[in-house]
Amino acid sequence: MEPLGWGAIAAQVFVQFTPVWIGMVAVFALSIVFKRRLGLYGKLFDSTIGMIGFALVLFWVFTAIFADAIVTHDPLAQVSGLKNATLGTPVPEGSVYTFNVESPLGLKQSGPYYLLGGDNLARDVFSRMVAGSTVVMQIAPLATLFAFMVGITLGLPAAYYGGRLDTVLSFLANLILAFPVILLFYLLVTPEIVQTGLPSFMAMVLFLFPLLFLWVLLNSRFYTQPMKQKLYLGGVVLIGGLLYLSVISQDRTPINFWPDALDLFDIPGGILIVFVAVVFVNSPTVFRIVRGIALDVKTRDYVAAAQTRGEGPWYTMLWEILPNARGPLIVDFCLRIGYTTILLGTLGFFGLGLPPESPDWGTTINDGRRLLSIYPHPAIVPAVALMTLVLGLNLLADGLREESLRD
Repeated sequence: MEPLGWGAIAAQVFVQFTPVWIGMVAVFALSIVFKRRLGLYGKLFDSTIGMIGFALVLFWVFTAIFADAIVTHDPLAQVSGLKNATLGTPVPEGSVYTFNVESPLGLKQSGPYYLLGGDNLARDVFSRMVAGSTVVMQIAPLATLFAFMVGITLGLPAAYYGGRLDTVLSFLANLILAFPVILLFYLLVTPEIVQTGLPSFMAMVLFLFPLLFLWVLLNSRFYTQPMKQKLYLGGVVLIGGLLYLSVISQDRTPINFWPDALDLFDIPGGILIVFVAVVFVNSPTVFRIVRGIALDVKTRDYVAAAQTRGEGPWYTMLWEILPNARGPLIVDFCLRIGYTTILLGTLGFFGLGLPPESPDWGTTINDGRRLLSIYPHPAIVPAVALMTLVLGLNLLADGLREESLRD
């Protein structure tokens, strides 16, 4: 077979992303039809910048979801003779494969072409770009959400009560922020620190905060409805507790006590370490943002009215102060996912945290940079993917900021 031309490559790549296009069209159509009923999210579609950013983010979200259907080759499989293959190179019939049995997608049937070429280990660049999106989407949004739960759970009472509690928590946050973020991130994922078991013990503490957050949220909301309160709190304890124990108890770590029969999942060690590091590094910044906003909002009349009605402190914090701080927090959440994506790429570039064969974009860029002047495509493709996702998150944050100011 002859190599594909530029037009044929673009057409084939477009076809491979068919599930993504279908999902994006469906989401945009439904969102535009019902946008007046969707609050701040619906108002996002009145902003051109916000829509462009949302489209870029949604593209990579659906790419991660449908990665199995999009990739043309296993991202870890090596095809003999296709080392540093150029774009559109055909795969020889009867090619010999070597692959890692721990490949996240399993060995796939070979596609007829390496659409975006091969890297220095003869792996398909297109498939590694697509598979890399799953790594980013597994870590960045969820880790940022956990960091926000930690920051909110500590920031609200610090601002509401003040005094010694505020002094102690602010001092601890400033102590962590005194370290350069990148340096602190590197230290947490270095092999020497990992061998001490510190990330596992940090996970025990940090992963308690989502449970605490949900507990106080539901308890303060339904304290006048005992039956619902008991039902919801029981669900948090049972379901949340099972998930918590399954997450912190991992094989080949100092914390491995949970029976395999009750262990719902086993997170790869590299991903868990990076996840914990992201939560720990981002939590103090979120704490300061939440504390600053809460200090302003708690002086408003509706907060005084809630206190006059006899509402408890946690109800006032979570159901009066927090909803009125949602605009800046949503904007910061989008920006922080972008920062986390860059951090993950930086870690991968320096070979820290994730396994060296990982298809994450940072690792792929690092692998491709060694021959950048001769074969630029293995590094440029993941770099463009990383850039478009971060750009989309920044534009989305700008659109949300614009609409929240009008709200």
